[in-house]
Parts: sequence; structure tokens; C-alpha cells
Amino acid sequence: MTTSHTAVSHSNGIPIVTVEAESVHATKINGVVSSSPRNYLPKEFYTPYLSTLARERTPNGIRGLFPLELLPNMLSLLAGKPAPQTFPITSLSFTVRSPESTTEHPVSDIPVSVSGEALDEALQYSATRGIPSFVGWVERLQERFHGRSPKGEGWSVSIGSGSQDLLYKIPTDAHGVRSSDLRTMLEDWPVGKPIPRTMYTVPYGCNPTGTTATLERRVELLALARKYDFLILEDDPYFYLYYGDAERPASYFHLEAQDPSEPVGHVLRFDSLSKILSAGMRLGFVCGPEPIIDAIMLHTSSANLQVSSTTQAIGFALLETLGYDGFERHTQGVSQYYRERRDVFEKAMRRHFGDGLAEWATPEAGMFVWFKLNLRSSNGSEEGDSNALIAQRAVAKGVLAIPGTSFFPNGRTSAYVRASFSTIALDDVDEALRRLAEVVREYNAEQP
Repeated sequence: MTTSHTAVSHSNGIPIVTVEAESVHATKINGVVSSSPRNYLPKEFYTPYLSTLARERTPNGIRGLFPLELLPNMLSLLAGKPAPQTFPITSLSFTVRSPESTTEHPVSDIPVSVSGEALDEALQYSATRGIPSFVGWVERLQERFHGRSPKGEGWSVSIGSGSQDLLYKIPTDAHGVRSSDLRTMLEDWPVGKPIPRTMYTVPYGCNPTGTTATLERRVELLALARKYDFLILEDDPYFYLYYGDAERPASYFHLEAQDPSEPVGHVLRFDSLSKILSAGMRLGFVCGPEPIIDAIMLHTSSANLQVSSTTQAIGFALLETLGYDGFERHTQGVSQYYRERRDVFEKAMRRHFGDGLAEWATPEAGMFVWFKLNLRSSNGSEEGDSNALIAQRAVAKGVLAIPGTSFFPNGRTSAYVRASFSTIALDDVDEALRRLAEVVREYNAEQP
């Protein structure tokens, strides 16, 4: 049995919710046993974080009643759902590669099918939150990898189709977001001006820099979030693409539950299946404080009702077939694949740029290398500008990459370049970087 009441006051005067349970759930993550926290921030805490439109939205009068259709003996005249008997699709069948299969020791593909009630669910409108079976799978996944249980912690899940949105720009280095810079910015924040409400970060294999935040930086950033009451938007599409030598650092979603004296609720976590299952499926999920998730679902129901039921059903059937152990083995295989490609790419980088032509930090996750070209000064920039070099001269040489200026919101000049090693044939990596290095050398040899 679990009960809750408000008792302890948060720093802004809003009482936090205290959860009492007969037993506290315990989970082991990275060798550390963590228990579900008893305190979480209440609904009222999040009101200032929502726009006026979000606060004024109310549940859809029809979709809000969908769950009642599942009650025993309920006769529904509710929604304008098309009759499933008229749908021509009778089954969905495909195969997936076995997590045990390797080039040296191939294993037969695993058949997956969606039929019966699962197919009916796949072809019909479903809840805005997501297909219940898929939502349940995600909850257990977060419990396994992040030590978080939705029971008694005040967070929930919503399935989404993925999005990209940059909110703030804080300086970063090879260790992640520079928390000292963020602390200084907040300490010197003008009196009377509202402090930022959110901090967006990609903690593993960040695009474009490829950096993975250290545990120390994560702890510091979380402490600042609690002190200044901003939410951490943990966008983590490369979590399962971590291939560093050290143990994978804990996520913000996991870390915020480690101090029982602090309420949880400062982290909104975004996961993606695009990098590990299929980019075209456009499936992901968000986990975080229930008031925020509720607001997201109200927006979704107003904008496009829901994520495709069919896509969700296919994704869930695949994941259920693999199981959590199989899923973990699959993601380990994916991360190893990218590590091997990273190694090939970096070897070629050292061969063609290692004589001082460029500087870079070895990525520990993801699929990008972010490197600074050592260019002659131009256009008033001491460090040089890679834009014309990459967008014009490199293209003429037959090699494509992205100039650093594309990743700065103000479009400022930059000597940086982002290169992806995810899909290029390994036999072509050396030649691509040879061509790029030739462009840089020719450019530096010219008179400004």
C-alpha cells in the first residue's frame, strides 16, 4: 500500500509530496543500490514552467473518455473510430537480426508478427500517451537502466515521434557543459529578470561535439538545477551508443533519485529508438514529472492526436521479441559497431591531420567527430572560418562535411567541422580525410 501527503516545504515555499510505502523499491545501477525516493515536487511547482496556452488547455472531451471503454460491460457509442473489420491488413510480419549473430558466427533472423488483438490495437486510434503495452515496456526499461520506478515517484511516460529543439547555449568542453560558467551566469543574473526555466543538454555523444559529460559535471549541473529551480531537459539519443573505456556515467534521470533528502522532479528525460532500431520509425519517449507529461499529452492531442499506433505496435513487437536481455545485447553490439568505426576514422585523422592541421577530442559515444581546423586568419577571425572551405572547396574536391558555423545560433564564424563516420564505407574514410586535408593545406598556403 502506498499513500502520499504534502509535508516538507520546498525552497520556493511550495510543499513537496511525501510518499509513504510499506516497502521501498530498490534497484542496482552501475553497482550502486538505489531506492525509490519518497519525495517529489507537486503539480503546483511546475505551473510557472508552462506557457499560458499550455496552462489553459483542457483534456479532449472525447479522448479523455477512451479509457472508460475498457471497463467491463461498458457499451461505447463514444468515438468516431472506423470499423476495424473494414481494414484490409490482416497481419504484419517481419524478421529481426538476432543479438547473438556475428559476421563470424551468423544466427538465423528472429521472426516477429503482429496479429490478433495486437493488430487491432495497431490499426486503430489509441491513447495519446501511447499503446499501454509499449508504455509499460518503457517504464520497465527505465527501471532497468536508470533505477527509476514510476510508482510513488511522481513521474510518467509519453510515447513520441521525436523532435529537435535547442533552447539555450552554455559553453562546453571535452567534459560536457561547463557547469562553472553556468554557475557564474546564474550568480550574476540581473535582479528582476526571470532566471531561465530550462537547461537543454545532450549528455552522451553530443551532436555536434561528440562529447560525453563526466559524472562530476552532471552532479554539479543537477545541484545548480535544484538551487535555481530550472528543469534539465536530458535529450539522450546516444545513451545506448556509449563506447568509452570507462563505465557509462549515470544519467541525470538516475542521479536525481540518489539523494533521499532531495525531492525528485527536476529532470525531463528524452529517449530515442531512432539510432538503435530504425530512424524511419520515428519513435521515442519522454519520462518526467507528471504535470509536465500531462501538458505534453494535451499538446499532442490538440496537434496530431497521437503517435502512429501501427509504428508503436511494430516497435513494441520487436522489443518484446528481443526481451530486455536481448535488447541490451543488441545495443551493446550497436555501440561496439560505432566504436570500431570511430577507431578507423580517428586513425585516418591522425594520419592526415595529426601534424598540427587540426585538433580534436576522442568521442566516447555517438557518431560524430568535432574537430578544429588550424587555419590562417580570415574575415577578421583569428582562428579562421571553415564555412567557405567546407561548403565550397571541399565539395569541389569530392568530400562533404558540415562547417561549424551551422551549429551556432548566431551563425558566428568558426574553424570547427563536424564529420560523421556512421555510414561512409570504411575503405573510403582514409580517402575522404586525405581530400579534406589537401583542401586545408592548399587554403593555408594561399596569401590572405
